[in-house]
Amino acid sequence: MTTAEPDLYRNRDVALIDLLDRVLAGGVVISGDITLSIAEVELVRISLRALIASAAALVES
Repeated sequence: MTTAEPDLYRNRDVALIDLLDRVLAGGVVISGDITLSIAEVELVRISLRALIASAAALVES
């Protein structure tokens, strides 16, 4: 966003329920990696992936 554009979303209040409704309607994918290492030797590596969506959104697509 440049400084010339109006800052429409900066002071906008969003209720948690509205945010959850929007996320569940479209779905969201969360992924991440956790690595446990000592002296630059990887001991444990965990890959996490999650799909969060409502059942109705999954059936429609």
